[in-house]
Order: sequence, then structure tokens, then C-alpha cells
Amino acid sequence: MTNNDILKKLRVALKLRDDDIVKILALVDFRISKSELGAFFRKEDHPKYMECGDQILRNFLNGLVIHMRGPMPPKKQDNKKSS
Repeated sequence: MTNNDILKKLRVALKLRDDDIVKILALVDFRISKSELGAFFRKEDHPKYMECGDQILRNFLNGLVIHMRGPMPPKKQDNKKSS
């Protein structure tokens, strides 16, 4: 199964539109246009088809976590000092 297949299946399963995916990627400061995104959803024999790289899928999954759960709360700092 390719990264493109994973992205397609997540898109269908979560009922995401292209705008949603662009916004999810923006949550992790990854910018992509709708036309670049559309190239991932084309058939492999299409001239404008593009393979979805590991970096794009990783950023999408990280952004999806933030989208579904919300941003991570700040960590509490310990006031104890090591001697």
C-alpha cells in the first residue's frame, strides 16, 4: 500500500475535503496548494500524478492528531532542582 493509498483512504474515512486537508497540514506549518494535493489523488497512469512522499504523509498525520485532539497542553515545569 502506497502513501497515496493511505492518504486517499483517510480522506474518505474521515470525510475530508481538499480544503480540510490543506488546513490540517497548515496546523503543522506545512503549506501545500489544492492543485498539488489533487495530484496525489489522481490515478497512477495520469500525466499529472505525483507520489505522496513520507514527509507529506507524516505532516498530515501529525496535523490530523492536532485537528482531532486539539493542541498539546504546555508541560508543567518542576520547581525541584537537582543537587
